Formats: sequence, C-alpha cells, structure tokens
Amino acid sequence: MRAIVLPEPWKAVTAEREIPVPKQGEALLKMVCGGICGSDLASYRGQSAYVSYPRTIGHEFAAEVVKVGENPYGIKKGMLVTGNPYFNCGTCYSCRRGYVNACIHNETMGVQREGAFSDYFTMPVERLFDGAGIDPKELALVEPFCISYHGVSRAELKPAEKVFVFGAGAIGILAGVAAKSFGAKAYITDIAEEKVKKAVNDFGLDGGFVNDSPEKLTEFIGTVTGGDGFDATVEAVGAPATFLACVKAVASRGKMVVIGVAKKNADFNFLEVQRKELNMYGSRGATSDDFRAVLKLVREGFVDLTKLISRTYSADHAEEAFEDLDKNYGEIVKAEFEF
Repeated sequence: MRAIVLPEPWKAVTAEREIPVPKQGEALLKMVCGGICGSDLASYRGQSAYVSYPRTIGHEFAAEVVKVGENPYGIKKGMLVTGNPYFNCGTCYSCRRGYVNACIHNETMGVQREGAFSDYFTMPVERLFDGAGIDPKELALVEPFCISYHGVSRAELKPAEKVFVFGAGAIGILAGVAAKSFGAKAYITDIAEEKVKKAVNDFGLDGGFVNDSPEKLTEFIGTVTGGDGFDATVEAVGAPATFLACVKAVASRGKMVVIGVAKKNADFNFLEVQRKELNMYGSRGATSDDFRAVLKLVREGFVDLTKLISRTYSADHAEEAFEDLDKNYGEIVKAEFEF
C-alpha cells in the first residue's frame, strides 16, 4: 500500500508499506481523504515541537471501515468514519483525573506515532465516530474543528460576548465559528488579506482586518469594543507577537485562550496578567465530547467545512504537495490528500 512519509525535514515521499493487521479491539480502515494540518507542514519544515522522523503523517481523516469485530460502539463494516487521534497513556495524573487530552505522554497520530496517511491503517474502535452521511471531504475536517471548539469552550463564552481570534488559518477560522456556536460575536485578524476575507465572507464572522501595524490593531480594538477590549482573545498562530497581541486586545477580567503551538519564547511582562486579572487558558487536542458536539454542528448544517479547502492533492504526489504548501501557505487555508 501507499503511505505518505517524512523521512527527514524538507523531504516527503509516497512510500510502499505492508497493509497492517488489526489487533484485538481495532478496526482496519481504508483511507478516503485526509486534511493536511499545519502541524504536518511544520513537521515537513522541521519546525514541529513534537515530531520524530521518519514518520507517516496525518491525523485528519475520513475512512471506510474494512474490517471490524463485534463492538459496543456501533462501528460496522462499510461505515465512513473519522476518529480521535490523540493517544493517552491512561496512568499519568492528567489521565487519572479524566483530562486525557492533556496526557503528559500524549502521542498524536502522524506526530509521535504513525499517522493515517496511508491506503490502510488501524485504529482502536472506541476512538472512531460514525460520519452518518457527512461528505468525506467535510468529515476529514472534523478533527481540526474539534481543536478549535475545545479551545474556545475553555473560555465558557456567554451570548453576545466579543471574541477576537488571531490567525485566519483553518484553526483560527473554526475558532471563530465555534465562538458563534456559543452565541458570541467573532472577529478575526491575519496578515493575509484573502484569509481574512474568507473568514468573514464564507464563514459569517462578524468582522476582521489585516494586522499590518500596532497602530491599526489599537484602532481596530477601539472601533469594535469602544476601547474596552475584547471579552476573549484566541491565539491560533503560535507566534510570540500574536501571543502578546492577545494580551493587549483582551479586556480586564477577560479570557485568553492559546491554541497555537510555538517553539519560540515571548518576552512577556506578566504584570499585565495581574493588572487585568486575566484568565489565561492553554488548549491541547480535543476530547470525545468535542467530537460529538462538532459532528452534531456539521450534520445540522451550522457550518460547511468544505469552504475551507483551497487545494486537493493526489496521495501519489506528496513531495509536490508539500512544496506547494510551503511556497503558498499564505493563500492556502486548507488542503487535502485524496486516496
């Protein structure tokens, strides 16, 4: 079978692998399509904080169940499914308290363990979710929506609160969508104008602007909030500058959520946390409850995830795909591999 492998940074190949044999409690899945995460591109660039090489990548997927035994989860042969790709140890303090997404020994598919981007792969049945009629191209994007939804849910938003998302990639746009699902008003910024337009025009966010100067940021905060600051800010870039901007933009007693993954330090005057009495939340992965909530929103038509897709590549052309992503990332919101 084919598998998309990163042997080392700056190299992607479509390699041959043996079809895996499912273990007890696992299903054999046939890949249909997979979303390319920003973390996959970071792994290709050698910028990931977590990946090891060589690695079969991918954790956003829609796949057909080829083989599965009797199970209490309703997963059956022929079913189109997606799944929770964050594997927890079950024994650390986080797991023992039920915070399995924050497992200190977490292994995410395609990062610390082999991923889904192959013609066939296996997964524990309890990690799978029935697509129930969702188009495979959209089903493959449920996982990134879960990442955004989980982060935003940490802020416990109230209706009509104003949320400001930094970063109009897929995670940032979907953070705005998640905020609106809780009844909040969502605004977004990025340095890429086309991405900001997509967020507002295609996903109904309440406003956005191209963040090309500190002065314009200050002006935007004042215009939208009357100078009060936003009730919540979301960092969805993974950069020191956007972290600091989130602190600047949030109101006193506001909430700040960090979803972006960064390897760099921020020179941060933590007096602002005390002065504003901020609530700051990290966000990692997602939970099974997040998957169920997001699948419900998608089935009910709250959002059309396919509007995120900017590029589609054949699984046979991994190197060309990553070269394109690397060169044109500023204009690509989401890309998928078709198997």
